[in-house]
Amino acid sequence: MMPAKEIKELRQSGKLKEALEMAIAELDSQPDNIWAKRNIAWVYYEFAKQNTLPENFDVFSSYISKIIELALPEDEKMIFDNLAWQIIKMGYALLKIDKVGIEKYDAIILHLKLFNLTKPSETYSTLFKMFHKIFKENPLKYIELADWWNFENFRKEDYEKERLPDGKSVMSIVEQAYTAYARHLLPRQLPNGETYFDIEKATAFLLMLDKIEETHPEYEYPSYFKAKLLLATGEKDNILSSFLPFAKKKRNVFWVWDVLSDAFVNDSEKELACYSKALLCAAKEEMLVNVRQKIASIFVKKEMWDEAKTEILLIQKVRAENNWSIPVEVTNWTIQPWFSSAKAKIDNKNIYRQYAIVADEILFNDIPEETVIVTFVNSNRKILNFTASENKFGFFKYDRFLRNVKIGETLKIRVLKKENKGLYHVATVKKDEKQ
Repeated sequence: MMPAKEIKELRQSGKLKEALEMAIAELDSQPDNIWAKRNIAWVYYEFAKQNTLPENFDVFSSYISKIIELALPEDEKMIFDNLAWQIIKMGYALLKIDKVGIEKYDAIILHLKLFNLTKPSETYSTLFKMFHKIFKENPLKYIELADWWNFENFRKEDYEKERLPDGKSVMSIVEQAYTAYARHLLPRQLPNGETYFDIEKATAFLLMLDKIEETHPEYEYPSYFKAKLLLATGEKDNILSSFLPFAKKKRNVFWVWDVLSDAFVNDSEKELACYSKALLCAAKEEMLVNVRQKIASIFVKKEMWDEAKTEILLIQKVRAENNWSIPVEVTNWTIQPWFSSAKAKIDNKNIYRQYAIVADEILFNDIPEETVIVTFVNSNRKILNFTASENKFGFFKYDRFLRNVKIGETLKIRVLKKENKGLYHVATVKKDEKQ
């Protein structure tokens, strides 16, 4: 009987000690024979497979090391693909333990970097899912592992939502991966108080975010963090230069304005304008609750008590409906003397519209303003006709910008585009203060 066949039979019947003795003897007599290496590798694999409990980690790791030390050829993938599943089993078992030293995960990573794995493959994707779960809150480790794993190795199935046993679906692992990676690239404060930001890596990843946004426009979260990265990579003297083209495309999404507000932390008027624009966007109330708290804070600072109370009551209502706790800041506002005497409104939309003009001017400041004269007003359809010159005239809907307008008034407008028959799409409209 050939050694390979006998070793396999011993291994499959569970006689691993005997299989190992025979495999060692074969390898000692033929140290360069690929079959001898394969035979002992599969015996080591069975020993590793028997030791996937966390308390056996050192034994498990030692058998993996023995397989790696065999220096199998690069095309020898089957053993490593199978061994990867045992590593996945060990990794998830370690996750269930409260305090696992990072050195165990580091050991797993070192092993895997020496594996000859099939990629892309279900095995390789499952490995990523495991590491995503382990390191999604560890910026340095996550980025290191993602760079090694390489997002180019995602399979077609990885781009689709995952269906759970109860019928519910969760975000695809690709969307989770791009979101986590982008989030970890954002500037972060180090323990010594300094801010760390790898602008070169962030700029490179923005190109990948462009691609994923184009091929999977249904993914929302990568776009959100792309917005934050664009703002972070902007030059200090012109922080909006990279962000504004993106913001224009997404201007009807509330969180774009929430992100844009970060550029104006020292300018409460523009910050208020951004929050106002956000709250005019179509979105579920539970998604807007944090923006409402931010705008309420500005109203409080400006002593706009009625407007502040209006937002606070809406915050309380939404949080109560969703069984969410009330933030300490909100609670503190409600016990201030001004709160009981303030008169809440139905909503603050009039204030939002007033400040939304400022927000639009921020977004479209690179488009020159044109002076036009109103020549006709259809108040029922909220359409006005205008003339800018002898050769330039047309019409547009004005209700987003003006409550009322009269024939003969002079306006300042920014034009986005003109369609056939004189219909104009305008970015900003305001009455000329000089008239």
